Amino acid sequence: MKIGIIGLGDIAQKAYLPVITAREDIELVFCTRNRETLGRLAAKYRVAEAVPTVDELIAAGVEAAFVHSATESHVSIAEQLMRSGVHVYVDKPISYHYEESVRLAELAQELGVILMVGFNRRFAPMVADLKQVTSPRVISLQKNRLFSPDFARRFVYDDFIHVVDTIRFLAPAEISETPRISAFVREGKLYHAQLQLEGDGFIATGLMNRDSGANDEILEVMSPGNKWVVDGLNTTAHFSSGDENVHKFKDWDPVLYRRGFVQIIEHFLSCVRDNKQPSVSLSDALESHRICELVVKRAEEVGAYPWDKR
Repeated sequence: MKIGIIGLGDIAQKAYLPVITAREDIELVFCTRNRETLGRLAAKYRVAEAVPTVDELIAAGVEAAFVHSATESHVSIAEQLMRSGVHVYVDKPISYHYEESVRLAELAQELGVILMVGFNRRFAPMVADLKQVTSPRVISLQKNRLFSPDFARRFVYDDFIHVVDTIRFLAPAEISETPRISAFVREGKLYHAQLQLEGDGFIATGLMNRDSGANDEILEVMSPGNKWVVDGLNTTAHFSSGDENVHKFKDWDPVLYRRGFVQIIEHFLSCVRDNKQPSVSLSDALESHRICELVVKRAEEVGAYPWDKR
């Protein structure tokens, strides 16, 4: 398969290129308007085809493409690719605006092409394992950062969306209650947000504080007589009957495997190869975007300044 990589910035270089370029079953085409970056990375990874425009990428005959460009360009690039019959993997979020995400998803269904959103935490082993827990009653995820309050729309769609999607992924049944949302805003910036989802027999809470004393991510799942605590996607402590059992990765397990990037890349490529729909369905991905829009609206209701960058 010939696969395009559009956007060769920080996320592509850190999370995707080390994995994708190590594969021997695909042929790559790099694409970015930054010619210095294009030439440097094509040489580093020995990629023979490197082009500065999406038009040229499509002309090169790619079957699928990973879109790692700026979020503001996701919709236009993905639409151009899909209208040319190219399957698309796009970094989250699809767009900073829910209605644009819906429109793009509807177009993918109309055209019969794959559109997959990169929610890597669903594929991170320590998180994926908790999806197998029987009868989870309480799900809690905190993802905090050092001082970095921001405009609500960017705060929520760039970062808090991970929290929203992960607790939704681990929820054992449909969300039956209207989401409960709280937001703390000062001088127009969002400092922290909390989301509570409820369904039959369970509650799921997500919190992000961008005014914290540490960068951390702690996931807790509780079922009758059991509690699991995942720290930074790297270790899981299982508590049962007063005993603690700690699960760790092997010393040689790479970071990108631990964070789910190896698995999510393989999943998308296998979907393209086998002509099947991804496990992260479009309707599922859109629901996380819809809830994010509710969080943004709530933050703006309590004083967050609007931020609109299309």
